[in-house]
Amino acid sequence: MTDTIQRSLPPRVELARPMSSAADPTWTGAVWVGAVDLAEVPGDDAGTVLLDDAAGHRSARLLVRDGVAPLGFVDLPVSDGTLDVAALRAAVAALPAVPQPPIPVRLPSTSVVLCTRDRADQLGAALDSLLALDHPDFEVVIVDNAPSDESTRLLVDALDDERVRYVREPVPGLSSARNAGVRAARYEIVAFTDDDVVVDRSWLRAVASGFSRGDDVVCVSGLVASGELRTPTQRYFDERVTWSRNLEPRVHRLSAPPADRPLFPFAVGDYGTGANFAMRRSAITELGGFDEALGVGTVTGGGEDIDMFARVVLSGAALVVEPAALVWHRHRADLPALRKQAEGYGTGLGAWLTKIALHPHTLGMALQRAPRAVRHLLTGTAAEPTTAQVEAPAPAATEAVTAPLDDAAFLREVGRMRWVELLAVGRGVLRYARSRRTVRARERTADR
Repeated sequence: MTDTIQRSLPPRVELARPMSSAADPTWTGAVWVGAVDLAEVPGDDAGTVLLDDAAGHRSARLLVRDGVAPLGFVDLPVSDGTLDVAALRAAVAALPAVPQPPIPVRLPSTSVVLCTRDRADQLGAALDSLLALDHPDFEVVIVDNAPSDESTRLLVDALDDERVRYVREPVPGLSSARNAGVRAARYEIVAFTDDDVVVDRSWLRAVASGFSRGDDVVCVSGLVASGELRTPTQRYFDERVTWSRNLEPRVHRLSAPPADRPLFPFAVGDYGTGANFAMRRSAITELGGFDEALGVGTVTGGGEDIDMFARVVLSGAALVVEPAALVWHRHRADLPALRKQAEGYGTGLGAWLTKIALHPHTLGMALQRAPRAVRHLLTGTAAEPTTAQVEAPAPAATEAVTAPLDDAAFLREVGRMRWVELLAVGRGVLRYARSRRTVRARERTADR
């Protein structure tokens, strides 16, 4: 009798956020972020979809997945911490079907390299997600880059997990830290992520799927979805970048330039970002490692990831974008932090472009694409997103699902960010030369 009663109850689905927060959001436009699998969507309108920790959120964004394959994002209104099931089913039905990623013949042993500096407060959540991976054979190498204290080492020691190793790299700079992680890695596949992310449980399995797409694949990047949209700054950043919404699997090869990417092979936004990628260790070695004149922690402020992605493609190897390889990223929450990030992006881009210009072969390729690149920088336009972004009907026809970024003072400030970044591109030209001199001096000292 009890079983009959239980079976007659409407389905109840509880969804959790990938990233927790210490307090409820104060911004009225805050968006609850999470994911739902097709199998979890109730089959009739009588079900209930409850959002965990939804106080302060009037709308929700769900990444809809079919197993590990992401189909698209849907935006829905939130009422008393729940979603309207009919609206959810309609939004999900509008998403296109996608093929499942290939199943690799075997799962390769993998080294995960996570570089950090003085952010033990964020590192704990990233480590928890890494240790929950469903991969049978992996290690985690934590590279503590020029730390000012022992908090990261103490955190790793407290884990007492043989899968996690601590490496200290005294030379500041993300490239130096990544090279140290590669040297310490035990396995051929080396995956990289950051301390401000939470990785999906199937992340490394999906990375392996990317490598199985071709014998010439030496680099795989994945989806870096926005894990939190609590502030206007996070919403602005999410709407600007393309790698947080890129759900189309792609194989990038120099021998097969895509017709819809006129800046290829310099359309670096298509390749992914440094928070989520993996490479064959042998390929990193053959390419000379990460350029230590680039990256956060150096005067260039960034650019080491786009440099490596471009070098992979220019070498004739294949780079795969595998969206099923999912991590959730916590964006900068306030304007000062965003401004600092924009400056780093700008100087990093300028430094990388300088490097491209210093080599005759890549300079010639770049000059052919220069007019389109300048137009891209000035307008801020990016490649059209290939994901499905569906807005479900709101309860009232005049009420939008997600609140617009309409605060005049905020919009004026972020409008200045474009110029901050453009000016930083110019500074990056000189900073690359300065950084290269520093690296050469360090190399000469090491050779003595």
